[in-house]
Formats: sequence, C-alpha cells, structure tokens
Amino acid sequence: MLTSKVKAPRNRTLTLTQADRQRYSSQLNTLSHTGSLDEVLDTTIHQDCRNAIAHLPTSSIDLLILDPPYNLRKDFNGKTFSRRSPTDYQSWVETWLEPLVQLLKPTASLYVCADWQSSTVIYPLLTRYFTVRNRITWEREKGRGAKANWKNASEDIWFCTVSEAYTFNVNAVKLKRRVIAPYRDRNGSPKDWQDTCKGRFRLTHPSNLWTDISIPFWSMPENTDHPTQKPEKLVAKLILASSSPGDVVLDPFLGSGTTSVVAKKLNRHYIGIESNEDYCCMAEKRLALADRDQRIQGYHENCFWERNSTPQA
Repeated sequence: MLTSKVKAPRNRTLTLTQADRQRYSSQLNTLSHTGSLDEVLDTTIHQDCRNAIAHLPTSSIDLLILDPPYNLRKDFNGKTFSRRSPTDYQSWVETWLEPLVQLLKPTASLYVCADWQSSTVIYPLLTRYFTVRNRITWEREKGRGAKANWKNASEDIWFCTVSEAYTFNVNAVKLKRRVIAPYRDRNGSPKDWQDTCKGRFRLTHPSNLWTDISIPFWSMPENTDHPTQKPEKLVAKLILASSSPGDVVLDPFLGSGTTSVVAKKLNRHYIGIESNEDYCCMAEKRLALADRDQRIQGYHENCFWERNSTPQA
C-alpha cells in the first residue's frame, strides 16, 4: 500500500504515502468498551471485526454490508487469507455473523457478497438468522481467462432482512437505459421513454442481474491497490435501495473504504471496521477526498446508467 513509485500520467490510482499514514493513523478508532453510538459514528475502526463487534451498541444498525474474504487464497497487503474446507469456512463465517445479529435494528437489511463457491456455503447460515429475499448476480467485465473451464465473470450478493418491515426505495435505484426500439403511441408520443437533447432513454425497474458495473481500474479516481475493491456504483445501489438519509451503515470488512465513502456521499452515517492499518488510512484519505468530490461513477442526475452510457455534462 505504501509507495514511492512514479505513476504514468493517466494512472489515477490512489496511493498511500508515509505522510498520509502518519496523518490518518491518528484519526483511527479502537474500541475497548461499549459506549454510545455517537462515539463510533462516522469513524474507521482499526481492529479485528470480532473484537470490535463485541463493543458496538445493540440495535443500532440500519444497513449491514458484508464483503468478507472469499474462500480463496488472497494476499491483503502482506496478510494472507488461506483457503479452507467448506465446513471450516462456514464455521469462520459464523464466528462473526452471529454476533452481528444483535447489532441490527428490527427494520434492518443486509447484503452479503460472495463468489460462486463461498455463496453456497454462506446461504445456509443466512437462512438461519435472516429472511433471504433475493440473490443479486453482477457481472465482472474483466477477469482471467480459463483454458479448461468457463471464465469466472460474475459474483453474488445476498439480500436479506431481519423482519418483514424493511426499507426498499425502488425509485432510487432505477436504471436509465438507452432506447433501441423507440415505440410511439398513436399520437406519435414516446411510449414509456423520454426523448431528450442527450438521447432517448427509458427508466427501468432494478433487477437482480447487474450488467452495468465497472470494476475500478487504474484510470478511475476511486481505484486503490486493494485486491478485491468493490465499485462505488455497486455499493451506492445497496445503500440507496435499503437505507434512508441519516441511517447508519456498518461494514465490518471495510477494506480500502468504499462503503464508508459512498455512505458519506449519500448522506448516511457510517461505521467501518478493518484490521489492516494501511487500508484504514486509505479509507480515511478517501473520506477526506469525498468532502470535495461527491460524484459516483455511473450515477448521474439521481439515476444509475448503463455502463459507459452516462452523458457528458
């Protein structure tokens, strides 16, 4: 994460300097007791998630976003997560999933990210504690090819709720698509689409198949060196759909800070937990940048747009 390399002119990847580390490490939170919600709101907690969870106030979270390490060998800035048997991986998930339950409000929702293998292991646990309402599949438009298998180009997100009373703002997450077949009614007026100076578009209801997500890459200002960074656009969909302004969003596997950054841009409170100090500092750096720039790639004029279709301002 720390770097002194000179980047190419078009490379906008965020890096963490030693000066950044010294500046932002002093802003990190560590929990040693259960205090009030105000003590942890809008902070980055540098701590193992299981230790931090034990000190968070009960029934305080409106939306939980979980992006744990998948059951794969992966290097997270020098700390390796090793592949386990499905049984061992499920046991590990339950060590932090069960204590998270008491932190959620009765009206809370949660989203759990997974790949195709860990998804089948996590699902039975989710049915034990929550109502599973849907499985979102989103397309990763890049990835390594495979010579003897299908290229792995999708991931899952499980949508769950604590009860039958929950938030879902369908109008906040509609997708704006370009119209290919512009049907008109008998009077010649557009039928279920809008004719604008920027083109012909239709607002469509959100489905559980997402093909409009771009993985952060080197020319995007949100990109970091985190190996499994989720796009801000993806997290924005979850937050807008299942929370309201002023609600509290918790991410116990914060990584480089995407959930907290998007929550801040969308006027929600956030609590982020991350065990790696460099990633915590990167999250704080991104949060500081969000004070000056609240744009989210692919989200424009209160609509989500198809990949590469957002009109230029």
